[in-house]
Amino acid sequence: MLLQLAAEFDLQRDVVPWLAARGWAVALDTSEKSSALYIVNVERNGKIIYTWKGNQRSTHIGLYDLQMKENEHLYTFEKDLRIISCSINSERTLLAVSFRQYTEEERVTHLLQSVSKYLALLIEIHPINNVKVLKAVDSCVRVQFLYPVEDRNSSTESHLLLVSEDKYIEQFDIHVAEEEHRVVIQNSGQLPRARVADDLIWAQWDMTEQRLFYIVPKESRSILRCVQFYPDENFNSTLESQLDISVNDKQVKLVNFGYNDCEDRDVPSKSLNLQVFTSKAGGLCVCCSLPSDIPGEISYSIYFLHKGFSKTFTASLERPETPQLKEVAFLNLDYYVAAYLPGQFLHLLNIHHPDLLCYSLFLTGEDARIDMLPNCSIQSPLVSTVLDCCIGRLYAMSISDSALLKFLQNSKRDSERLAALHCALLCVRSTTDLEMKIIWWISENLSTCHSFDPIQEFIIASLYCRMCPETNNLDKLLPYTSLLDWTGVIPGVACATDIISLPVLEMQNSKGFWEKLDSNLESVKYAEPHLHYHNNVLRREWRNLSEETEERRATAYLRNIFENAKKVLSHLDAWDSEERLVPLFQEEDYQQQLLMGLLNLVHRIMKEVWKIHQLHSCIFCFDERGSEAEFRVFHIMSRILEAANGMCMPLPPGFHSLHLGLGVRCLPLHTLLHYIDNGVLHLTETCVRKLLKDLDDNEKNEKLKFSIVTRLPEVTLDALGLKARQFWDHPVNANFRARKYVKLLLEKLGNRQCSRPVPERHPVCVEFLPLNYLTNVLAEIESQGVHLYEKQDHINVRFVEEAALKHTMMLLGLRYS
Repeated sequence: MLLQLAAEFDLQRDVVPWLAARGWAVALDTSEKSSALYIVNVERNGKIIYTWKGNQRSTHIGLYDLQMKENEHLYTFEKDLRIISCSINSERTLLAVSFRQYTEEERVTHLLQSVSKYLALLIEIHPINNVKVLKAVDSCVRVQFLYPVEDRNSSTESHLLLVSEDKYIEQFDIHVAEEEHRVVIQNSGQLPRARVADDLIWAQWDMTEQRLFYIVPKESRSILRCVQFYPDENFNSTLESQLDISVNDKQVKLVNFGYNDCEDRDVPSKSLNLQVFTSKAGGLCVCCSLPSDIPGEISYSIYFLHKGFSKTFTASLERPETPQLKEVAFLNLDYYVAAYLPGQFLHLLNIHHPDLLCYSLFLTGEDARIDMLPNCSIQSPLVSTVLDCCIGRLYAMSISDSALLKFLQNSKRDSERLAALHCALLCVRSTTDLEMKIIWWISENLSTCHSFDPIQEFIIASLYCRMCPETNNLDKLLPYTSLLDWTGVIPGVACATDIISLPVLEMQNSKGFWEKLDSNLESVKYAEPHLHYHNNVLRREWRNLSEETEERRATAYLRNIFENAKKVLSHLDAWDSEERLVPLFQEEDYQQQLLMGLLNLVHRIMKEVWKIHQLHSCIFCFDERGSEAEFRVFHIMSRILEAANGMCMPLPPGFHSLHLGLGVRCLPLHTLLHYIDNGVLHLTETCVRKLLKDLDDNEKNEKLKFSIVTRLPEVTLDALGLKARQFWDHPVNANFRARKYVKLLLEKLGNRQCSRPVPERHPVCVEFLPLNYLTNVLAEIESQGVHLYEKQDHINVRFVEEAALKHTMMLLGLRYS
């Protein structure tokens, strides 16, 4: 079960024992298809309002404080009522209640045509005192106090929303005063009121952010609007957006304006099922569903208003005859929106990157089951919270790390693996243990993922998740996947994408959520996809830096790059002893130092791979063959290198040395040389020097050394080629160095001719005219100031001459003295 629930509030657990202890037994409600004890509302400050019926057919209202874990009795009606909605102000001095006095049958039976069917009351409860009638009508009304300032303890003014089925919402301004230790309503005869919305067909209350979303019909379309209520007790319209949703409901549908037990069971199947979700990062989604006319199918749409498009999913049901099927429930997980149909599927959609299905996780069967939510009489009143209206429980909702990891390990489809991998990396923020297990899974499944590179996805997604919360708007530039053209599909689910109009913000100098939403909309208008990062930019910059001349290395730009590199290296030097488990060398690798933003991620992968295969930190020895575990690590490092090259990403200093060292231990010579010639293995000074010094000169090692030396870089002034050859004092190496020196001198000479007599050289006790002529020519070139090597290397004409004689004598089987 991917979604895990923890019951924060349970009527049977938290309320029933308290009622029993005070002698308030809950009567059975046999006249209605519902419970006599049920939740009525959840306020912004976590206060839960509930109602129950006593044995004397009285109706009670109570309150439970989630933080204090305490119950409080608020009010009693000495008659049997059906509470529809109830709200308490933040100071807990006023209680607003709406209820149904009689059913239609009761009105006819008792000749009560002149009595209003619904009442909305405002009650003074500090202490219980006066009662004011706000509405007495035949259409249902609901009430909700505003909480513009959270946990406000004292104020002389409260504000109450009243929502009517007659398609309007108004706000009452209530002034109170303290008289003789009582809080009373001032000028209760005529409370000031203001019309907030008219002609609405749907409305939703966002209690956390104090926002009212509502929809008004306009021709064949619907207009979504939002009203924001502020701490200064003002409100204004903030947003308007066109929705291609045809709504024909005659009855107003309300969301989060009270929870009237299971009354939604009797709502017609064609009624509008719609909810609006927002996220901290400026995401704004409209989720809606209408049952399909085709048996065995169900459709639901997500309008990503902050992205300018919508996606409509049509799913084939596994068991269409299941009696509990009703409608899709939408759950708010902040970064994800969940579409849930009990017994059928659970669909997680990443609302910040909805354009690619690689972020869409569709579960069926046992994976989609949520034990504690067997039916669809559920709502998501708060972020990561779900309320089961029928049984009276409020759950904290989260994605289970263990279930997600298990799903990742058991998945066979690349689309499921990719979606689970990205979802898991979002959860890594809270635990490094999950990150370790993800790396273990990657190391074991490198060859089973055919549509994507798991190392690339791990690095890109991890960097994105770590850096974006720290820097504003960085999410609009950083890549979040390497699969910008992912065409994966969800088996059994059809998906249609439509471009929609961007919402219009009707406010200036916005802050908080509205500022972030405005930034997202501006990004869609002007930036995407033009400003999205692509590694071609980095690849071009890398190439330019690698080709910089010495004269240009003093520029401020390059100095800044090297300074940043030093800072990164200083952090690497601070690794603790456990992190030093992987023998990466702190060598001079300036090209790698230019770009080091991702080194720690690679090091984290290497560290976990080392632990998995239980390798010792000092394996850098060439006199024995590598183990099977070392060969697996070598393969993983090759995949890391491939992933890094694909993203033009730098690797930690010493990575190439370690990779080459494992290659020498694990590969046969011809395969090793093939890897070197094709750029998979890089010859580094650290590794080559150790190889030349540590191995003796038997025939096998001599062949290996010579093969390595002949493949060293040919650039004359390359420090690698010069220094490494000094550590192998062998005729083969001397002969090779001499040949290289002669070749480079002659290349410097080119087509030039010697312009003056050859000067006398040091007396040479040899009468071999071809060698004499060669040394004279080389001496002439040297005399013109062409010195390829530093003096301390002792490579000159004399060195070439001696090397030639030694090699000739060796070939002749003679002894050179």
